[in-house]
Amino acid sequence: MALFSRSDLDDYEREPRDSFLPESWSEALRRRAAELAGLALAGLAVAAALMLASYSSEDPSFFNMSGGDASNWLGMAGAYAADPLMRTLGLASWMLPLLIGVWGWRLVTHEGEHRAWSRLLLSPLAVLAVAAALSTHIPPAAWPHPYGLGGLIGDGAGRTLAQQAPWPLELTLLALSLSLGFCAVALSLLSLGVDWEELAALRRWMADGLIWALGLVFALVAFIASRRRKPAEPRSSRLGAPRPIGAAARHEPAMEEDEDPLYDDEEMDEPQLSTRRAARAEPRAEPRAEPRAEPRAEPRVRAEPEADAPLRAEPSVVDRIRSVARRIEPAPAPLHDHDPDFGGYDDDADYAAPVAARPEPVARVAVPAPAPAPVSAGPREPSVSSRALGDDYDDADPAPIPDPVPRAQVAPPVRAPAQSRRAAAEAQPMLAFDDQADDAWSAPPLSLLQNPARIERPHHSTEALEENARMLEAVLDDYGIRGEIVKVSPGPVVTMYELEPAPGLKASRVIGLADDIARSMSALAARVSTVPGRSIIGIELPNEIREKVLLRELFAARAFGDAKERLLIALGKDIAGAPIVANLARMPHLLIAGTTGSGKSVAINVMILSLLYRLSPKECRMIMIDPKMLELSVYDGIPHLLSPVVTDPKKAVVALKWTVAEMEDRYRKMSRMGVRNIEGYNQRVRDAVAKGEAFTRTVQTGFDDDTGEPVYETQEFEPEELPFIVVVVDEMADLMMVAGKEIEACIQRLAQMARASGIHIIMATQRPSVDVITGTIKANFPTRISFQVTSKIDSRTILGEMGAEQLLGMGDMLYMAGGGRVTRVHGPFVSDEEVEEVVMHLKAQGEPSYIGGVTDGPDEEQASEIDAVLGLSGDETESELYDRAVAIVARDRKCSTSYIQRKLAIGYQRAARLVEQMEEQGVVSPANKVGKREIMVGEV
Repeated sequence: MALFSRSDLDDYEREPRDSFLPESWSEALRRRAAELAGLALAGLAVAAALMLASYSSEDPSFFNMSGGDASNWLGMAGAYAADPLMRTLGLASWMLPLLIGVWGWRLVTHEGEHRAWSRLLLSPLAVLAVAAALSTHIPPAAWPHPYGLGGLIGDGAGRTLAQQAPWPLELTLLALSLSLGFCAVALSLLSLGVDWEELAALRRWMADGLIWALGLVFALVAFIASRRRKPAEPRSSRLGAPRPIGAAARHEPAMEEDEDPLYDDEEMDEPQLSTRRAARAEPRAEPRAEPRAEPRAEPRVRAEPEADAPLRAEPSVVDRIRSVARRIEPAPAPLHDHDPDFGGYDDDADYAAPVAARPEPVARVAVPAPAPAPVSAGPREPSVSSRALGDDYDDADPAPIPDPVPRAQVAPPVRAPAQSRRAAAEAQPMLAFDDQADDAWSAPPLSLLQNPARIERPHHSTEALEENARMLEAVLDDYGIRGEIVKVSPGPVVTMYELEPAPGLKASRVIGLADDIARSMSALAARVSTVPGRSIIGIELPNEIREKVLLRELFAARAFGDAKERLLIALGKDIAGAPIVANLARMPHLLIAGTTGSGKSVAINVMILSLLYRLSPKECRMIMIDPKMLELSVYDGIPHLLSPVVTDPKKAVVALKWTVAEMEDRYRKMSRMGVRNIEGYNQRVRDAVAKGEAFTRTVQTGFDDDTGEPVYETQEFEPEELPFIVVVVDEMADLMMVAGKEIEACIQRLAQMARASGIHIIMATQRPSVDVITGTIKANFPTRISFQVTSKIDSRTILGEMGAEQLLGMGDMLYMAGGGRVTRVHGPFVSDEEVEEVVMHLKAQGEPSYIGGVTDGPDEEQASEIDAVLGLSGDETESELYDRAVAIVARDRKCSTSYIQRKLAIGYQRAARLVEQMEEQGVVSPANKVGKREIMVGEV
């Protein structure tokens, strides 16, 4: 039998039991435990904040297996914890330390801790809302991830909401940004435990802060306005107060002798002016301040004599450089509307005496000055300031006080170019809707290129620019160049110093001193040239630290991304840092020259990528000729090519002849359509396709035999858009050595006529000599680019002027547009890895559609027609050519492949076949050890 029944046990459990500790002790223990938990949460929040603040996407983590050490302040643990948070939540990860820190503070202060569990349930929703709201904003250029600021979760939530909206993209972006932002703020306040009282206190605090800030702004505006209304200090106060006039001269307050530099014997010693600039500064000591009629005389202000300036520290260059605009501005208006009263003034007093002979001042008492004399209608007397010291008053001409030397204008650095719409859309992947979802073509994204935000840009301090300008001015002075530097324009690679030459100075004299200026300035090179449209001479000196120009920055600029022109190519940045792009359709062909290592091949890659980023294979096709077999082979297999990359010089001639035939065929098509260029032809095609019509043309086929009236026939053909064709030739010199006459004829024909047909040539060579760049080629290539060359002769060959030999290499170029104006441009750098990434993306879009006739060659009939168009001896048979070769060998008693090639003006391969044929028929002997052949036939 049990001692207690079940009902007794239940009654015991329901009875209230007293705690072992008093209630006050229990409450105190609970509060201390909450405070300890709050301190722990606060420490955890600080650690999380430090972890996120020192986050780097290059640290080793689950998603980045790098072998380096972690830069995170919490070590490897912080790097491994921060990377998943930033990838999934983005900047919304900062909500975690905020929530933990705020609730830790509430547990420590016991304010609102009773709302902890009910409000913390809203924390996941608050974090999600913040991430989605952040995903509606465009991330900055320094953002390291391919998704938005809200991470993967924010992009997913934002994209889901955006796809449900029936509005346009702009309206959807605005609505999502506002609504998600409001929800994020509301849920964040709720999850942080903010109640109405705290919200009201926060509102009052913000209102007080706003009122205080507005008051500070108003006070600052009032202070600035009062400073602007305050009249400028008269010039005489800087040079010395005017001498008292009349009665005031006898009662002027006494001044200490040591306060006036006029009585300092040491300072009045004549300085030894050893330079021309010091000699120019000497006349500034002559004029003195002009008198002013004031109600009372003011004490004079101590001023150093201008002649003592060379004895002191040399002023800054910006204090010595004189601006042209300052020298031609009108003279300032007089300070008073009336002439001062010269009554009681002795013309032969101490003002006319030499400075050293002036009497010492006596004690004076200031009294009110007499009233000014009325203005007379007669001629006005010159003021006291117009009298030259030591000269007679009647013989003195007015000598205006020289203005203070203005500061040199240092041009501010050019801001980063504004992003194009495409760059902004790619930077915001959540809203980058696929407008070409039905099209199989997808342009390469900008993320394949190196991010310019990770490049350190050098800072050009004003002090360093002033020091360089001072040194440059001294160098020019040593060579007898008279002039003044009026502006300094720092750029990414070079800094241009604008020299205003003295009248009568020839620009050619300064340009000829480029090498001497570079040597004296300890620079690698110096380029001196005139600035079109201005009277200055630009002196370009390289910067100590060269800024790296990246291709992505140019592609993301509005000048390239938002332009309407289709055949745009990015060239680089000018000397001020502004992006430079060019339209290949307006050039219409481009000739590039430069030595090995000057950046020529990188520039060709940049131009090719510019076309690949803007145009699809339906819009632009390419023929790449690379005799060196190294530079352009990486593009083999992209869908833009009409044929594989041509590496055989013999096939290069065939490809150029096919291009000529294609040009002639396009002109026939445009003639049938009655249009003048490829743009008009393609527009007609698009209109016909949109209307569902076919191309028809009524032509006259003859005359009626009976009536004699003309007979017309309607021709119908399929409409088809014609793509642009860009022929890229990487090395012209190799082709000219193999088949110079044929290559030159093809290039000449294309350069003369291919513009309207949409065919353009980009031709490069590393040997800009006259046998490669002939006069015919130069005449048909008005647009040229020269990289660094070895001599002035090469520079004249490619540009018609010197200067390319002074370039710095590594992409530094001179760009000559069609009008002959030369611009210095710093080309961007694109690595082989970036090119390979873009090529892989293009190859994934589809296989290339090659045309066999590009490299296989046309049939005999078409080849004869092309040779006839080019003016070549295409109608001459092999037997006739062989007979001519035998006659030349028999007459000249010389036989070699190159000799036959030169004499007959044929290709190398053709000449080699003729020599082999003569060897087989016994006309010449086989070549001996040194390559010579004996002539086996008699003289003709």
